[in-house]
Amino acid sequence: MTDNRPFYPHSLNEAKRNDDVETYYQSHRANVECKQAIENIIDKNYDGYRLKPDLAKQMIQQFGFDRTAYVLASSIQQKDFDGRISANNKSWAKEIFVPKDIVAGLDRRGEFLIGQHSGLLDIFANQYRKEYLALNLWDKEQVHLADGLDFEKKVLVLKPSVLNEQHKTRDEQLFYAVGGFGCMPNKTGRKVMGEFLLDGENAHFYREDFMGEAKAELLPAWAKEKLVQKEKPSETRASVLDKLQEKKADVTHTAKPPTKDKEVR
Repeated sequence: MTDNRPFYPHSLNEAKRNDDVETYYQSHRANVECKQAIENIIDKNYDGYRLKPDLAKQMIQQFGFDRTAYVLASSIQQKDFDGRISANNKSWAKEIFVPKDIVAGLDRRGEFLIGQHSGLLDIFANQYRKEYLALNLWDKEQVHLADGLDFEKKVLVLKPSVLNEQHKTRDEQLFYAVGGFGCMPNKTGRKVMGEFLLDGENAHFYREDFMGEAKAELLPAWAKEKLVQKEKPSETRASVLDKLQEKKADVTHTAKPPTKDKEVR
């Protein structure tokens, strides 16, 4: 059964500042349960010599890619001294930001620290990363990074963590920006307005939600065709912005229109 509780990758103090305390507590409880489930599945599937394959797939199906990665990465980060965990997995874990979460003098990250033998944790992390790589999502080597980049009229790549589980696909990461202060690297505004290139659905995100601009030579044929259409004179920046303003009440950074059932975090 899939756990539908929200995933909240911030501390309790951050949640209090943003009035997200209930979301934080739901997510934290789910993190702890994910940790317990990983420990249980390892216990039941380790025969003393080897760990059965495809265990991570079961955890992903239950808790999702984001939460499973968060719990794994946090556990590996707290075992950075341990030579039984590979350098590759330590490097991977460091790329996932897991903030300190100090409450009453204790760091609550310890509540979802996986307690198994570090060698088994390493094997399980390898299984997870294999499943994630199978998604074939865009990575930082395939984009022009966002730093200093003008986003306007560019095909941008959303970070995988922004999209909900059912929409973590290579095609749905592509977003065509048409305006907003977040398009400019030197503006204080963060909002980037535009549409999903795949289906033309209007939305807005924040500048930090994007990896950068997709490298043109790596765009699929369908995306190149849509880009050509958008560059025709009939498709003006003003007309697209007008459409976005009309739907402003229905579109937010945290949820796509319910008619499309494509929620984003």
